[in-house]
Amino acid sequence: MESHALQKYGVPFYGAAWVPYYQIRSKIESKEQKQEQDRSEDEAPTADKSDAISSNHDYVVLVGGGGEGNSGIPNAVVLSRFDFASNSLSDQPVAMLKTDSDLPYRMAVHPRGDGIICAMQNSCRLFEWDEEESDEVHKLGVKGSEKVLSELEDVGVQLALAFDSEGSTLAAGGEDGKLRVLKWPSLEIVLNESEAHTSVKDLTFSPDGKFLVSLGKRGPGRVWDVTSASVVASLPTENDEVFFSCRFSPSSDQNYVLFTAAITDKGINIVTWNTTSWKRIRAKQVVRQSVTSFNVSADGKLLAIGTDEGDIAIINSSNMQVHTMVRKAHLGFVTALVFSDDSRALLSASMDSSARVTLIEDKKKSGLNLWIIIFFILLAIVAYYFMKEQGIIPSLN
Repeated sequence: MESHALQKYGVPFYGAAWVPYYQIRSKIESKEQKQEQDRSEDEAPTADKSDAISSNHDYVVLVGGGGEGNSGIPNAVVLSRFDFASNSLSDQPVAMLKTDSDLPYRMAVHPRGDGIICAMQNSCRLFEWDEEESDEVHKLGVKGSEKVLSELEDVGVQLALAFDSEGSTLAAGGEDGKLRVLKWPSLEIVLNESEAHTSVKDLTFSPDGKFLVSLGKRGPGRVWDVTSASVVASLPTENDEVFFSCRFSPSSDQNYVLFTAAITDKGINIVTWNTTSWKRIRAKQVVRQSVTSFNVSADGKLLAIGTDEGDIAIINSSNMQVHTMVRKAHLGFVTALVFSDDSRALLSASMDSSARVTLIEDKKKSGLNLWIIIFFILLAIVAYYFMKEQGIIPSLN
């Protein structure tokens, strides 16, 4: 079957994410059940509507646009659907919500289905999941929320947004260097640091939500204790490093490690940190190009790097060797990389208005399968000659 894993949607993309569809459907179904219970018992039951999504389908959400000018390029939140069986993204958006002159520059998807927070030019806005219904199917959509993010209004450009894994805490880092941490959905301020960095570049929560790591435009990273709202460690750069992005990852000892992608004059270093001592474990150069995006798989086994030349490198986290290199995955630089929750696919987006899903081959499994095939072929050859010697198979002569 022909693959259509790369699609263009006419919007230069700045952010991308997999949609937590199971969580969203659970919320929708709970709402539908309540509505059903509220109906009169003598009312005729409504016809069942089949779900458009099977276990082989997933939604992805992408944000971006052309900015404030009159370029004709829309600013929008875009939904697309990915079919694992055919390795294909839908050739047209499933839904597109235009945001007028407001450019969605950064995005964080709530992990429990509460919606999408987008950083615009001056404020952050919440978009909620919507279900567009027809006579036959349910189809996921997106709509603007009536909820106003009061603590994130008129705060300037936010360069980094992140939820913790439970979706109970939101962090936002501004171009002005201000870091805000808020409880969700109450928006109660947990931390409000006006000089976290000269400009906040990236944010990531630890898996247990206890720590938040922030990176600035230059200089060391900072580790924040979320409960005490205080800095507990500094992550110093070495030599000519400039930290670009950071992500926590599970490790083999049931703990977790921190990875930072660092730009150097020789290429990209991946620095691994111990999350007890906050000391470096190692630093390894992985590619010689300039990095534009970085992420880590949920199982911690793989890292992904996007470059300014449109290439994608998927890297084995245990030995820092390249697992898969996709040259010219996009024509423009790669702006976002996100692994699926099961770590079997990588979503990427680009300023060239394209989105792509790269399925990740289990090379160990593939190699094992090849040896199994070879073994059975050899076994069949031996069995043939044995049976021939025993006269079980008559000689053609």
